[in-house]
Amino acid sequence: MRPHAYLEGPALRTLASVGRPPLVAPPEPEPAGKPRDRIWELAENLHCSIVGTCLTNAEARGILTKLGRADARTITEHRLHGEIVQIAGRKDGGARLLQKTLDRQHEREIERFAEARTADAVRALWKASLGRGEIPGAYWAAITHPATDWPLVQDIFGEVHMLSHLVGRSNRADIRRLRQLEIDLAERDERIAALERRVLDLMEQRDGLSVRNRDIEMAQALSRVAIAEPADADRESTKCLAAHLERERAHAEALDEKLAVLVHATGRLSADLAAETSHRTAAEAELAALEAVLETPATPSAADAHARGRLDGRAILYVGGRPRQVANLRRFVEARGGRLLSHDGGLEDNLCLLAGLIGQADLAVFPTSCVSHEASSHLKRHCELGAKPLYPVRSASLASFVHTIMPLADVSEPVQQAD
Repeated sequence: MRPHAYLEGPALRTLASVGRPPLVAPPEPEPAGKPRDRIWELAENLHCSIVGTCLTNAEARGILTKLGRADARTITEHRLHGEIVQIAGRKDGGARLLQKTLDRQHEREIERFAEARTADAVRALWKASLGRGEIPGAYWAAITHPATDWPLVQDIFGEVHMLSHLVGRSNRADIRRLRQLEIDLAERDERIAALERRVLDLMEQRDGLSVRNRDIEMAQALSRVAIAEPADADRESTKCLAAHLERERAHAEALDEKLAVLVHATGRLSADLAAETSHRTAAEAELAALEAVLETPATPSAADAHARGRLDGRAILYVGGRPRQVANLRRFVEARGGRLLSHDGGLEDNLCLLAGLIGQADLAVFPTSCVSHEASSHLKRHCELGAKPLYPVRSASLASFVHTIMPLADVSEPVQQAD
């Protein structure tokens, strides 16, 4: 925290550290006619969140390139972030270039916030952007707005900080699951490859035995034609050949049985591999949907979709899941203008309450991996009676919930009921 944070301009708003009483900001003049704050005028402990939230890695590398850094394209993302944060506090060391880059990237949000004349108006615009998931541009425009006061800086910073924790927890859990899936898939690939090699070896042995059997049968036929009444020695030789042929045939049949068992095992492992691949694809899609909640539109056409991701007052019934996760789901739904009703699937809540909750809801959702069979049966029956859409979710994670709900938020009418 800089000791003269409030002496260099109205934009220097220093966030109080945990456990310390909030700072008291001195009286500020009216915002009319004041310019927007520059990043080097802001408190240093705001630079990290601004760079991490409002600036992409590609733009950060472009800034270092313009400043003549030879390692701008190869530096790690962590060092890249640290370099840009240090630059933000030096007016003569690239902060002007950083300011221009942020202003150009978030020009649309800056113009929208420019209409605000009071801190309450800035707060209302920020809440609207937060509800739509348009965080980066709104964060930069609100923090640097001349009407933004100290309490508003604390609230905005705190919301962005806690939202990063919420997304980080879900991302880490999904990344761990993806890594474990990759390890399992690699092990299954090795087992399948070994089985395929074994199958090929057995097929070669079978083909070799077939050739030998044909040779023996041909020798027997030639022996019968050459001598109508074979001598005792010839008869003994024929018996030996016949016994050998029987042994070879028995061996070939045993190999065929082993081959059938291995082919069946290979098919079962191939089916398991396909299921694991499908599971991994679903997890990656859920992770992408969760990350898209905080992603700023990259093109002007996408930036015009202000209402994207809104639930517009719709009520969602969530049955089952983990009790500690329900609060995160409710926060996600309410941030997008919706309402979340919940039922624990019969652990403590009576299943008879489901009919009333379904009557209040526009649609129902349940995690297939974390709900009882009895609860899911009740839910399906009541949804059919009430003609309410029902959507199964792959798991009880926030990522699975977001992947299912976000497509529904982009349509004005509920889609057909899921099977």
